[in-house]
Amino acid sequence: MKKIKLSDMHWIFSGSLCVEPIKVAIANLPTGLQGTKLVQLSDLHYDGWRLSEKMLAQAIEATNQAEPDLIVLTGDYVTDDPAPINQLVKRLKYLQSRAGIYAVLGNHDLYYHHSKARIIDALKSIGVKVLWNEVAYPLGRGLPLVGLPDFFSPEFNPALVMNQLAPHTPRIVLSHNPDSAKLLQQWRVDLQLSGHSHGGQIIIPGLGPAPKLLHMLGRSLPKSIRYWIPLVKECSHIMQHWEWVKGMHQIGANQLYVNRGLGTYAPGRFLCPPEVTVITLVQEGRRQ
Repeated sequence: MKKIKLSDMHWIFSGSLCVEPIKVAIANLPTGLQGTKLVQLSDLHYDGWRLSEKMLAQAIEATNQAEPDLIVLTGDYVTDDPAPINQLVKRLKYLQSRAGIYAVLGNHDLYYHHSKARIIDALKSIGVKVLWNEVAYPLGRGLPLVGLPDFFSPEFNPALVMNQLAPHTPRIVLSHNPDSAKLLQQWRVDLQLSGHSHGGQIIIPGLGPAPKLLHMLGRSLPKSIRYWIPLVKECSHIMQHWEWVKGMHQIGANQLYVNRGLGTYAPGRFLCPPEVTVITLVQEGRRQ
C-alpha cells in the first residue's frame, strides 16, 4: 500500500495553487505607471501545518515569474506563535521586484504582545518595509501606497494617513481585513488590497461560500440563541461583510480586491484554491 506523504496531504487539504491575473483601472494614473504590475500574497499562516513548503515555493516562483514592479504582502504571516517568522523570511528573501516589497500586518501577527515587533524585525531583516499607519512612495509621488494596522487593532486610524493625501491623488491601500472598506468609503481608495477571509475556504456550488451562508443564518436567528451556535459565532467574529469574501468589489466609488490567501485552516479548501494575485494597473479617465 502506497504511503501518503505530508506534501500530498497538504495538496488534499488545500488544493493546488492558482495564479489570478487581473487588470485594475485607476483614474488619474500617471502615464508612466501604465501597465505597472503588482503581486499580492496574503495569509500565509506559516506554522508547519497550514502551509506546505512546496506550496510556499510555488508561490514564490510564480511571483518572480510575473516579474512584478512591486510585491505587497497583506498580513497573517504566522498563526499564533510568532517564532516561525524566522524560518519564513528565509524563504521570502528570494522574492524579487523592481520597487521592493511592502507589507501590513494581520490580526494573527498581533496574537501576543511581542508578536508585532518580532514580525516587523524579521521582515525588515530581508528588506521588507512594513507600513503601520504610514504612506510610502515605491512607485513615485503619483501613486502613494498606504499601509494600515489590522482593523481589530486599537491603532487602526486611517484618518491619520488618508488625510495627508490630496483628494485628486490616486492611491493604493493595504488593509488586511476587508471589513475596513466600509469605513474607508469616506476617502478616495482607488484600490484596496485585503485578505483575511481565505476566500471562505469552502464554496458550496450554487450557494456560495459556506461562512457567508452561516453568517446569514446567524443574522436571521434571535440574538438569544445566535451565539450559542459555534460556527455561526466564529463567522460573525471573523468578518461582518462576507459579501466581500473574495475577488473584486466596488464599494461606493472605491475598489476592493480580496485575496484568498495561501494558508489553509481545517477542514480544508473546496473550490477555493490558494491564490497569488498578479495585478496590472491601467489608466482610466479622470476622477473628480
